[in-house]
Amino acid sequence: MAKELRVGMVGYGFMGRTHSNAYKRLNDFFAVEHRPVLKAVCARKPEKAKAFAETWGYERVETDWRKLVEAKDIDLIDIASPNNTHYDIAIAAAQNGKMVLCEKPLAMNTAEAEEMVQAVEKAGVPNMVWFNYRRVPSISLAKQIVEEGRTGRPFHYRATYLQDWTISEDVPQGGPALWRLDVDVAGSGVTGDLLAHSIDTAMWLNGAISRVVAKTETFVKEREHVETGKRQPVGIDDACMFLAEFANGSMGTFESTRYARGRKNFNTFELNGEQGSIYFDLEEPEYLQFFEYKQLQSGRKTESHLTGWRKIHTTNSEHPYMSRYWVPGTTIGYEHTFLNALADFVDGIESGRPTQPDFRNALQTQRVCDAVLESAQSGQWVATGAQV
Repeated sequence: MAKELRVGMVGYGFMGRTHSNAYKRLNDFFAVEHRPVLKAVCARKPEKAKAFAETWGYERVETDWRKLVEAKDIDLIDIASPNNTHYDIAIAAAQNGKMVLCEKPLAMNTAEAEEMVQAVEKAGVPNMVWFNYRRVPSISLAKQIVEEGRTGRPFHYRATYLQDWTISEDVPQGGPALWRLDVDVAGSGVTGDLLAHSIDTAMWLNGAISRVVAKTETFVKEREHVETGKRQPVGIDDACMFLAEFANGSMGTFESTRYARGRKNFNTFELNGEQGSIYFDLEEPEYLQFFEYKQLQSGRKTESHLTGWRKIHTTNSEHPYMSRYWVPGTTIGYEHTFLNALADFVDGIESGRPTQPDFRNALQTQRVCDAVLESAQSGQWVATGAQV
């Protein structure tokens, strides 16, 4: 008989939907011992929370997260609410013995993140941060290729994460839909929202980022605030570019903006090594491009006339996660990255081998994000302290 994993969800927005979908479909695709049960969803607006609960099948609605984290019939707290809520909820959940899953970025800053790590580790509760792009099969295959030594000594890493949804000056800030533009709620702009993903992927594939130098820009200086109706200064970064030095000696470039007209969720990376290169584009997630340098059998240092980039369609059963889904040649989607992440988390509970990234691992990404913002203020290189 399956063991129940009783879920308390905080938040009913975009991430609440993606996480809820993963809980509902877990046992359809993964043979794990636990069966998620959607016990309660918590939000400040009861009417919207009730509609969300009815759509996704949650048993009840709470309007106070403190009541949720203390509930005896909840095993796991999933924090899918804005960034400025993560700290209080995570610490209280851990102190009440709950497993804690948290959306990225982990916290508003490194100081908060460090306390959150201490809380979950002191309580000994399983924990994970939803850096779901690690679970794109193509990105997991890239990790496998790097670990197999196929790219060799790394020289360069470059990443972009581009969107265009805030270009209009008429877009307001704040409120349930646009809190990402409110610095008091989000903490930062594209650095925490988009580059956190890029940084996590980069350090997963290429190791720790040791120091950075950055430039940020806020193109629209004032926006109307949804809650006050008044125009007020915009405190988040609309765009960010930074150079990075990795601990392994390689160099990195990172760029993110919400002002790239025509780019909706353009998330790419390329790693160049002595023996090969890999390239990924989230707008074509079913493909990973791989270049492998091979010497001729004679030993001459020249490439074969057949050497070139391969466009690997990552849908075979031997590719990461794909044995759980369809036949070769058929793709999976964005929602499956959360399902894959949840499956890894539950497997970690059952096997005793905790999955990554946990809070301590996500703390390293938080340190890099903070170093980027500090460098943008000072114009100087800043050490990150990251130790991935």
